[in-house]
Amino acid sequence: MKKYLIVGANAAGLSAAVRIRKQHKDASITVLEKSEVISFGACGIPYYIGGEFDDLDRMSAREYSDFVKLGIEIKLNHTVIAVDTDQKRVKAIDAAGSESDFEFEMLLLASGASPIKPTIEGIDLPNCFTMHSQADAINIKKALNTTDKVAIIGGGFIGIEAAEAFKLQGKFVTLIEYSPNLLARTFDPEITDLLTQELKNSGVEVLTEHKVLKIAKSGPYLKVITDKVAIEVDTVILAVGFKPNTDFLSNTDITLNEQGAILINEYCQTTAPNIYAAGDCAIVPHRISKNSYIPLATTANKLGRLAGENMSGNQKAFIGTLGASGIRVFSLEAGRVGITEKDAKNANLDYATVFIKDKNRTDYVLPQTDIVIKLIYHKITKKLLGGQICGSYEGGAIGRVNALSVAIYSGITVEELGSMDFVYAPPFARTWDALNIAGNVAK
Repeated sequence: MKKYLIVGANAAGLSAAVRIRKQHKDASITVLEKSEVISFGACGIPYYIGGEFDDLDRMSAREYSDFVKLGIEIKLNHTVIAVDTDQKRVKAIDAAGSESDFEFEMLLLASGASPIKPTIEGIDLPNCFTMHSQADAINIKKALNTTDKVAIIGGGFIGIEAAEAFKLQGKFVTLIEYSPNLLARTFDPEITDLLTQELKNSGVEVLTEHKVLKIAKSGPYLKVITDKVAIEVDTVILAVGFKPNTDFLSNTDITLNEQGAILINEYCQTTAPNIYAAGDCAIVPHRISKNSYIPLATTANKLGRLAGENMSGNQKAFIGTLGASGIRVFSLEAGRVGITEKDAKNANLDYATVFIKDKNRTDYVLPQTDIVIKLIYHKITKKLLGGQICGSYEGGAIGRVNALSVAIYSGITVEELGSMDFVYAPPFARTWDALNIAGNVAK
């Protein structure tokens, strides 16, 4: 009976466990989880805080009992502290402080990531929260009752989603970002400018190019001190990014990148034999650019499943991510796929771009709203490399991003995009879809 050991009981780890069980009915499968919670989807936290649903359990995709029925053993409150790649042994410590060794024949590292806590004074004060765990969700929800003013440090996805959530709850929100632009790693300025203006129009105070120096107590309040202003608030949300949970690998021959993410190939194999990795602790093979650290639930699930498949004896390669992602910002939605212009420039690609503004549907079916599209494509081959789309919420922008994703995977050129067949009906589009327009302007 083969011994499979998995570190981490969330998207990647549990996807792998289920896949292994389907391939091997009699295998020994053990999952080590450092917390008391499994299968928790942290992506839902901002919408829980914003009051869009009230049942916290809806963020858990599966229950513990589901895995018991499958014969998968999950050991909660077991934190992995060391891996011996030669002896094929993992050392973990439980909540009582007792150490245990676990042997394996095949190991999956799916230890996830943790919110980065900036090295500034005061981040551990009461009412300073991250937004990642079930406990975070519970504690922030409780704090809503005594919160009027909120400062959010970090202008990425989580920071912006948190800003929207607190504003929907009637709070005064200040969003603080160190860079000149929000979402600077994800979108180009043409899109981030629209999203920033939407935040401001919705009553969020946006402070870019502000460096937070410290957080201090100020009577009953917290004072957030930047290099330009000091703001008194009731609650602070830290949303400055994530760090892979890989410290326990420091003395192994498993190679990490500069961010601490585990290097894997297209089969999810690490640099150590019989050891695989997937999810937010590892890099993701990219379809276009170099392999990147892109902590997304979508790739965690897919690579977890793939790792389980390959650990079971198969040899299936990942087709590569395109980093497809999207966000709602009050009345707008925006999505991106592939590479940005900044990515293309950094990679020294011979690229070109086009930016168009069109309408999402015919003018006699309301509401007709603006939709903007930016395409990045190879200057010589004309093949699509990336795209970003922004428009009204539920106005079709995200659906068109998904269409672009398929186009990029298929190697479509901008000329072909210009004549591709898309659905036309007055409630959904115009006879020439906005994607057709963008492709034709580009060619």
